[in-house]
Amino acid sequence: MREQASYSKTGTENKQKSDRKNKEACVHFVGAGPGAKDLITVRGMELLRETDVVIYAGSLVNPELLSYAAHAETYNSAEMTLEEVILTIQKAVEEGKEVVRLHTGDQSVYGAVKEQMDALEEIGISYDSCPGVSACFGAAASLNLEYTLPGVSQTLIMTRAEGRTKVPVKERLQALSTHGASMAIYLSAALSEEVQQQLLAGGYEADTPAAVVYKATWPEEKVFLCTVSSIHETMQKNGIKNFALILVGDAIKNAAYERSRLYDPNFTTAFRKRTGEKD
Repeated sequence: MREQASYSKTGTENKQKSDRKNKEACVHFVGAGPGAKDLITVRGMELLRETDVVIYAGSLVNPELLSYAAHAETYNSAEMTLEEVILTIQKAVEEGKEVVRLHTGDQSVYGAVKEQMDALEEIGISYDSCPGVSACFGAAASLNLEYTLPGVSQTLIMTRAEGRTKVPVKERLQALSTHGASMAIYLSAALSEEVQQQLLAGGYEADTPAAVVYKATWPEEKVFLCTVSSIHETMQKNGIKNFALILVGDAIKNAAYERSRLYDPNFTTAFRKRTGEKD
């Protein structure tokens, strides 16, 4: 078993490592991206090509991504408990194999990775992380939208409705809705009626733009534009019960926004003077 990696590397030490991965790590947590096979990062793709074992979130990860690791042993974590995942990793590492733990989107968002990392540390197995593209960014690309329009919203809230997994009181949808910011609501398609009620109770106007994006960037992707007051009806009418992201906020559609100062000829930046300004 390899010695556990240190996570306080200097810049020089980091440059000596591979561009793709930490050479001391046995396990690589990889974000698979929002769905489309080619929206995994180059680093993530290379890690799949080089690994011996892949444990993937089968209920969420596009199986086409496994073609990058056609040579590897594969395990579907949707059918496994945390303990079974860790035992599978431990066995592979003891056999001198490298493991990719493949999560949907970016594993730092609703990936349940912390508990896996803690378990690996307890048994002395090193690991590293490769980020991915989260679903809300895949959905934004599908809609060609910008969440942070000047004069409209400068905040994107990524959250979920309370279901079997509890949410802190201050982070419930009704409380977050008071900000009126752009919002991406994950893992809540089955709670669409409650989501709609809390958004309205929290302060979003009934006609606030919203969108439901089913399987963002997958071949079977579906996009439905609606308003906050019609989220539940839209999802019921179109049979959307899971695998959907709910987007809310004035930035979603046709908002009157201010021009960015970054490219305004009358605004000075660290890289250029405003038009007519002398050096």
